[in-house]
Amino acid sequence: MIRRWMVFGRALSGYPHKTKGTRKEREEKKQPLQATTRSLAPLPASRFPGRRRRRRRRVRPCKRQRPPRRSRRPSSSPLCLPTGSGSSVRPRRAARSAVRCELVAAAAASASSAAPAPVAAPRWAQTTVVIPPQRRGCHIITHKIMHAIRSDLSEFKCGLAHLFLHHTSASLTLNENYDPDVQTDTETFLSRIVPEGPSAPWRHTIEGSDDMPAHIKSSMFGCALTIPITDGRLNMGTWQGIWLCEHRDYATPRTVVITLSGI
Repeated sequence: MIRRWMVFGRALSGYPHKTKGTRKEREEKKQPLQATTRSLAPLPASRFPGRRRRRRRRVRPCKRQRPPRRSRRPSSSPLCLPTGSGSSVRPRRAARSAVRCELVAAAAASASSAAPAPVAAPRWAQTTVVIPPQRRGCHIITHKIMHAIRSDLSEFKCGLAHLFLHHTSASLTLNENYDPDVQTDTETFLSRIVPEGPSAPWRHTIEGSDDMPAHIKSSMFGCALTIPITDGRLNMGTWQGIWLCEHRDYATPRTVVITLSGI
């Protein structure tokens, strides 16, 4: 009903309808119509410009034709680019593959020409050093260790030296090798921190009153050292030295096993 009144109002105002026809029909439609002669019959859907629908044309994507597969060439014969005036325009893919093949061939040639570097075989050496009995305290034994391993140590470019002590009442450590007061103060500290004598709370006294404190001191410092080897020498600091700490009043000879490994 609303659409009918909209059409009727357009007819009264002389609104021209956009319809197709001859020139005479278009001129007649431009003249205003009389309200009395205009029928209220429903107009066809084609007369309404708003109701007209346009069909969208679907554009189907073109099927892209794939180029024919090329036969794989053996890796032994790299692809070479054509040269000369008679050669046509070369495709881009062929140029890329040619450059890639040339690079691979150059890398293979350089790898075959360069001889592999020889790998040094690992070396091992082991020496046992017996330190004579020492009085109670800390003693520097660096010179004795070096004298025992000097011939084997010179053959190592890089490696490790492992020192192991065969006793539970002595110990090995690294400390200062210049001022002897450091050794005296270290023994004073050990004697104060680990008590001895009848007043000590130790039950293991069958080997003497100084035996159990010696075991405790040995566990504090340890019985093994590891020192790096560089260019045929022990790579220690300027003020570092190898100490043998004797914790018994009546010492015995101490055995140290030195194992060298490296290249």
